[in-house]
Amino acid sequence: MTFINRTILITGGNSGIGQALAEALQAKGNRIIITGRKRDSLQATLDHNPEMAGYALDVTDEAALAAFSASVLAEHPNLDTVILNAGIMEAEDYTAEPVSLDVAERTIATNLVAPIRLAAALLPHLQSRPQAALITMSSGLAFVPKAMTPVYSATKAAIHSWTQSLRHQLRETSVAVHEIAPPLVATDLTPGQSQVAAAMPLQDFTDEVMGILSLDEVPDEVLVNRVNFQRKAESESRYSAAFATING
Repeated sequence: MTFINRTILITGGNSGIGQALAEALQAKGNRIIITGRKRDSLQATLDHNPEMAGYALDVTDEAALAAFSASVLAEHPNLDTVILNAGIMEAEDYTAEPVSLDVAERTIATNLVAPIRLAAALLPHLQSRPQAALITMSSGLAFVPKAMTPVYSATKAAIHSWTQSLRHQLRETSVAVHEIAPPLVATDLTPGQSQVAAAMPLQDFTDEVMGILSLDEVPDEVLVNRVNFQRKAESESRYSAAFATING
């Protein structure tokens, strides 16, 4: 399917990659719905983009997620594309004594359980549409992890695997399943990340992704050139070197 004249839901569309994609997709003539956990940044995004619809949503709140799923389908019955973008990334220290699991549990709830729940709630509707798409957001760290964020990397590896299985299960339906795997991008996902010299500029990343999404046939994996350093590390027999580069 082409991503033009679609009704698209983007979780975490109030900042970072989610906001950039929301604005770029809207500029292509799509109707955009975003969610955001932080009401202030959500409202700021909506004020800047008055044609967008927005919902305050904590994706880790199971009851709120269920209520949101019902509301968004009632208010936007033409919804045909979902981008599961919302996520968090925090460092962990497994050398500490004792080891705290707060970050691990929060990361799994946000990055893995929440998209599974939302997909489960929305897929029956998406399958009723003549053309639909479900897009997950993994990471280059799904393929070569960053040791200081082990559970983040693990959730993104799980999202990659889950996406492959979804694609296979839905192959005979109207729902196309794609995966966007960003490299390190200059956003505020982690403190100071937007200022890291090695990070890919957000506009460059967005432009390259939009170019791929504009193809007549969108590939299963939406990969900007820079992420191939991680995505192809194992198949090109340079995994150890890539791991060492990422982990210093």
